[in-house]
Amino acid sequence: MDFEPYIVRVNQYLRTCLPSQGSLTEAMHYSVLSGGKRFRSILTYAVANSFQTDLNLADSSACAVELIHAYSLIHDDLPAMDDDDMRHNQPTCHKRFGEAHAILTGDGLQTLAFSVLANDNNLSTQVRIALLQALTHAAFEMAEGQSIDLSVVSKAVDVDVLKNMHEKKTGALISCCVKLGVLICACDANDSQILGRFAKDIGLAYQIQDDVLDVLAPENVLGKKQNSDADKDKPTYPALIGMDKAKKTYQQLYERASAQIGQLSVNAYELHQLTQRLQSRQF
Repeated sequence: MDFEPYIVRVNQYLRTCLPSQGSLTEAMHYSVLSGGKRFRSILTYAVANSFQTDLNLADSSACAVELIHAYSLIHDDLPAMDDDDMRHNQPTCHKRFGEAHAILTGDGLQTLAFSVLANDNNLSTQVRIALLQALTHAAFEMAEGQSIDLSVVSKAVDVDVLKNMHEKKTGALISCCVKLGVLICACDANDSQILGRFAKDIGLAYQIQDDVLDVLAPENVLGKKQNSDADKDKPTYPALIGMDKAKKTYQQLYERASAQIGQLSVNAYELHQLTQRLQSRQF
């Protein structure tokens, strides 16, 4: 299935939301519009569309999750965090604009994400409040996950610690993408629970897969330095349980996620296709 229409849609909406003037404009556009898979926004659109919801109601949520994601990458790349120089095959924000400007750019994108949701007059006040609650929860979980990530460098940890870190740092926003779609389409409690379990599985699978690809994928495909986790002495699934078991673990999680959405009361074709696309990704 071709998800390009969703990518075009969210990119157009992002361009309307990003500032057109001001000292942070260039860095914001550089960081948000320079590439990326956009699978988080695709996930929100796919959930909404599965329940035949007007996609105009999903635009602000799709945009908000991409803004939060971009902010998190800018801050994660900083020398005080992961200290990465490349992202999407181009210099990271702090390498291009300086550390202080990168911090402010990330701050600006985070606050812009909440503003986009709060000011979407296509949605009821009740729905907007629920969306903001979900996004704020995810943003806090991401910060906690990054804190755990920094605290375990060069330390021996077990898989439970690593799983908790991944579920917060990466999984929280992925789960939020699904949650926002659920809130927009107002599906019933059973479908909501199924989608919650689906989101949790693909969130963890995605990060374990990232751990694997960090070792196996070439730099020109990854868009950043290969073996960056190992170079920083970070605990990863391949390091803890071995490459073969790590691969098997994320494959099983994707398969379980796909089986779960088969139980929805609606046709989840797009979500099945997206899960398969993620499962086979190379970067």
